[in-house]
Amino acid sequence: MINMQPPIHNPQSTIGNPMLPHPALITRIQLEAPGIATYTLTFQDPALRAAYRFHPGQFNMLYLPGIGEAAISISSDPGDPATLLHTIRVAGNVTQAIARLKAGSVIGARGPYGSAWSVERARGGDAIFVSGGIGLAPLRPAIYHVIRHRAEYGKVTVLVGARAPAELLYHGEYDQWRAHDIEVTVTVDRADETWKGRVGVVPMLFYSLRPDPKRTTVFTCGPEIMMRFVVYEALARRIPQERIYVSLERNMKCAIGFCGHCQFGPAFLCKEGPVLSYAQIEPFFNVEEF
Repeated sequence: MINMQPPIHNPQSTIGNPMLPHPALITRIQLEAPGIATYTLTFQDPALRAAYRFHPGQFNMLYLPGIGEAAISISSDPGDPATLLHTIRVAGNVTQAIARLKAGSVIGARGPYGSAWSVERARGGDAIFVSGGIGLAPLRPAIYHVIRHRAEYGKVTVLVGARAPAELLYHGEYDQWRAHDIEVTVTVDRADETWKGRVGVVPMLFYSLRPDPKRTTVFTCGPEIMMRFVVYEALARRIPQERIYVSLERNMKCAIGFCGHCQFGPAFLCKEGPVLSYAQIEPFFNVEEF
């Protein structure tokens, strides 16, 4: 029997009624890439704003009346919960409607939900963060956490991949991360005339790594085919299944395990996930369209 209990962490419970959205003001919209923008939200209720906390890797449900809700990863610094960021890619009716909003608009938000990156598991050892495309958004809070507690971690590596240079997220922050003794390596699938960096899929960046399997934890998020190859590369370097974490995306509707839309094997990804260790999901992860 597979153990589908969440990884080692204690995610914050939702505030108040878990099904009730709270009004949040969009104070800033930052274009990140074509079809992708980061929205800065501020809860209008001062008490809620002061009480809100989240863990790296968790998500909120964002709501527009008459249109619906979408599960969106929190992409901001958990050490500064008053500044709440969501990086959103236009992919459906809700995200299309959000993309039409302007700063000053009000949106509904409820959460946080789900499991978190096991940054505590990596404490005292080395960490490798591997992202593809929009997958850097849910990893970004964990990177911020490591920066805030840098002395408690060993070697930290961030591997960033995108389909094209114009689709790289947060590229203005990479040097800031490097300033905190974090190795950042970037690659794109297809170069253009302006690109002078690496070309190739992000799992190939493992070829130049020599991690110590006894002290290394891997965190990865991106397209599932990419994450499969990241897992293969990590396993090939004898990193234990229990120290490889993935964040999975499924159709989330209720976010509290009632509706069943996000079921993945025996797990509901809104509760046991979205972050799970490879040890928990190994029998299911390699099944196409599971």
